[in-house]
Amino acid sequence: MKKIFVAVLSALFGIVNTPAAEWQVRTACAGDIKVVCQQPGDWKFELHVDSIDCKEILAVGLTSDSLRLPPRFDVIISVPQLDIHHLWRPGDMDRCQLRPDWMGYYSSHLAFDMPLYAFINSNNGNRLTVAASEPLRNVDAQFGLVEEGSTLLGKLSYFNGSQTQMTRYETKIMLDPRPVMWSEAIKEASEWMTAEAALEPVAAHEEAFAPLYSTWYNFHQNVTADRIERECLEASQMGMKTIILDDGWQTDDNNRGYAFCGDWQVSPNRFPDFAAHVKRVQDMGMKYMVWYSVPYVGKKSSNYERFKGKYLSESAEVGVLDPRFPEVREFLCSTYENAMKEYGLDGFKLDFIDSFRFDNADPAEADNYAGRDIKSLPAAIDVLMKEIYRRLSAIRPYVLIEFRQRYIGPAMRQYGNMFRAGDCPADMQGNRQRIANLRLTSGESAVHSDMLEWNLAETPENAARHILSALFGVVQYSLMLGELPENHTKVIRHWLDFSQKHRETLLKSEFRPYHPEKCYPVIEAESDDELIVAVYDDMSVPVMKTSGKRTYIINVSGAPSLVLDMPAAARRVVAYDVYGHEAAAPEIVKGVQRVAIPLSGYLQIEY
Repeated sequence: MKKIFVAVLSALFGIVNTPAAEWQVRTACAGDIKVVCQQPGDWKFELHVDSIDCKEILAVGLTSDSLRLPPRFDVIISVPQLDIHHLWRPGDMDRCQLRPDWMGYYSSHLAFDMPLYAFINSNNGNRLTVAASEPLRNVDAQFGLVEEGSTLLGKLSYFNGSQTQMTRYETKIMLDPRPVMWSEAIKEASEWMTAEAALEPVAAHEEAFAPLYSTWYNFHQNVTADRIERECLEASQMGMKTIILDDGWQTDDNNRGYAFCGDWQVSPNRFPDFAAHVKRVQDMGMKYMVWYSVPYVGKKSSNYERFKGKYLSESAEVGVLDPRFPEVREFLCSTYENAMKEYGLDGFKLDFIDSFRFDNADPAEADNYAGRDIKSLPAAIDVLMKEIYRRLSAIRPYVLIEFRQRYIGPAMRQYGNMFRAGDCPADMQGNRQRIANLRLTSGESAVHSDMLEWNLAETPENAARHILSALFGVVQYSLMLGELPENHTKVIRHWLDFSQKHRETLLKSEFRPYHPEKCYPVIEAESDDELIVAVYDDMSVPVMKTSGKRTYIINVSGAPSLVLDMPAAARRVVAYDVYGHEAAAPEIVKGVQRVAIPLSGYLQIEY
């Protein structure tokens, strides 16, 4: 009876009771790579390896004679731990810790991180970077140290969880063992992923790189038109060019949370005439963006009942919309489209896209996908986001759309042009790490800092360190500007001016962050005519370049001097303090030396 039951199930669901299968392919840089499938059924696997520019590309192809669910399979890499000390990941905030393999479990999909991992050494050297070409589907990963024999495991797992039927699938995995600086390997891997998946990132025009004011940390939900306008007047006079109105505009509730999201009606108590308010701010010379929590429909909203049965998951406070329903996608698209038209908005902060996921089983399986015109969740998110961008850019070609870490993968760059560091209030080290990681994987998209805040009793020099830790991204400010001490205002004005004069170098040129395992104590940006070096740790000794370009060395260490290794004696040195005022300049000679640099100030050096 049991055999008959299994046979019936096999016939119904296309399950073939075949033993596990394993394939092995030889590579020059990682030895033998295994592909293991526990239940291949009638799926046929094909593997081959190509060498391109000292890198190797492993292609794994699956085919089936009939439409069926794909089988789970693993791609397994094992290499000896030779001159490998750290593991870098795009979303990593733990100093590139190389965990044991039984702790090194990670994941990525369209709206969460990206399948990119790099084994590196302690001298900024790449040892083996691994990148997968899959931009949409979930790719689980296990990367870490195998205790027995000190070997390193890299495993990419495909088709875990709910899947849709197909007859063919191919993925590629790039292996880069070149002895180059690790950041170079990361940037090239990210570019390869984008090209391999034939993705077309949207353009990040100049407005996406303009300094920005956010209402979140200073106001939270307690926003009103008059208070925002007073702050925008201050912001515009300082040189900020964009405002993001964050959560609170759509509710009178100030208790945080998202229970009132989903109706997206402007609170008349907070904004009696929202269109007129937006116009007044724009007349100050600022672009106006508004926050939306894309998937969330709060249980205290009137739309909650409307979408009952059309949620991926629910919590005590909100439901997470299922974009596989065409009416869900239309609701979201038309919400933003109508808001842009009605209020004259310049862009949107589209939040929580990473919440489009299955927390448990796919609810569609229980009702045979009823009402859904797309079965695959990643495919539905892709359709939704492309349609949002298409409709908004049809109204305003230079629409501004901000996304937040962790939804940062290459596919996300098709839908937005601003990528902000994940929340890290008043954490200048965390901000610096997040910005650096984003810069390496975001191509020409604008990378933004998390919003800056600091205690108003801080010294001007320590206040400036928050700004300088975000200097290699577009700086977002979130302080009550009208309440700042005068010396803090002077600091912001100076560094806003500096960041704009050097925008091309800081934000768009060659970017080199050093020692991720030490939270990037030295970061460089270099353009055709200048080199900017920021030093965040007084124990680090940057080795300066011999390019002969005008060089700026910024002291963000909190100490009054730095040890520098200079390639030549300086012909001219000018020192500036935290306000940009000229200060006593030191003499610079060739070689290693301790040099006095004003706290949160900088040197301008000409050779």
